[in-house]
Amino acid sequence: MRLATFKFKDQKRIGFTAAGLDGKFYDITDLFTAVSADVISLIEGGNTVLAELNDLARGITGDESRAEGLLNVLDAEFRPPIEKPGKIVCLAGNYRAHITESGYVDPAPRSRFTQQLFLKPSTALLGDGGVIELGGQNVKVGWETELAVVIGKRGRNISEENAYDHVFGYTILNDLSERGLNSQIEDRHSREMDGFCDWLAGKWFDGFAPCGPWIVTKDEIGDPHDLEIRFYLNGELRQKGNTRDMIFTIPEQVAYISTIMTLEPGDIISTGTPAGAGLGDRSTSLADGDVIVSEIEGVGKLANKVRWID
Repeated sequence: MRLATFKFKDQKRIGFTAAGLDGKFYDITDLFTAVSADVISLIEGGNTVLAELNDLARGITGDESRAEGLLNVLDAEFRPPIEKPGKIVCLAGNYRAHITESGYVDPAPRSRFTQQLFLKPSTALLGDGGVIELGGQNVKVGWETELAVVIGKRGRNISEENAYDHVFGYTILNDLSERGLNSQIEDRHSREMDGFCDWLAGKWFDGFAPCGPWIVTKDEIGDPHDLEIRFYLNGELRQKGNTRDMIFTIPEQVAYISTIMTLEPGDIISTGTPAGAGLGDRSTSLADGDVIVSEIEGVGKLANKVRWID
C-alpha cells in the first residue's frame, strides 16, 4: 500500500492507495481518531494500522459504492509524504560510480572505510509537483536521485539482522545541491574548512529535498537492492543506476546510523545516488524553466519544476 500527504480545500489530508485502485486514492484522514492529518501518527500505529488499511483496501476494491469516494491522483496537490520528520539522514558517496565521477578515488573493495553522513532540514522538503525556487545564492545546482527509507519503529543500536523490523517503507528523495555556494564572493578570505562547509550548507536550501509522492510500504518491495533508478532533465535521461550497486546496504545503514542517533518513526534515510548526478557545470546545473523527474522502480515518479525568483 501507499500513503501520501496532500492538500484539499486548503486542508492537509492523508491519502491512501493500494493495488487495484488504478491511479485513484482514498482520503483516510477522518478514519483514524488518533490521526490529525499526520502520516507519522499512522506509522507509529504499526501493524495494527497496517491491518486496518489492508482491510480498507479490500473493502474499496470489492464494493463499488465505496469506490465513489476515490479521488484522482492527477487532481491532488501533493505535499512531502512526511512534512516534518525528526531527521533526514543522507549518505554521501554510497555508489562507487558517483564517487569517481565526483573526482575522488574509488575505494578498494576490501577497504575499511566508514559511512559518510549528513543531515538535511525538514524545510528542504518539497512535494511532487512543487516548484524549486532558485535565487541569487544559486549558481551551480545539481541533482541526486535517491531511494529513501522511512523508519517505522524507534530503535538505538539496531542490529543488521533486525534492521528491516524498523523499516516502514520507501520513497524517493532528490538530494539537490548548490555546488558553488559563496563562490561569487570577491576576495574571500578562505578558511581551512570552507570547502566542506559550503558543500554541506549548499544542501540545505528550502526546496532542496523534493520527496514523494508516496511512501510505499516495505511489503510491496520484494528486494530494495534491485531497483532501477532514473533521472530525467527536460525529458532527457541523465541518470541511470540500480540500488544493487550501493556500497553500504540498507541494513548496514540502519545499524550504523542507530549507533550514533536514535532512529524514530518518520525519520528518513536517503541512501545515496548512482552515477549521473548533477555536478554543477553548465550541462549539469538546473536553470529557470527546467522540469526534472526522478523515478525509482516500484516506488514511483517524482516531478518538479524549477523557477528563478528575484
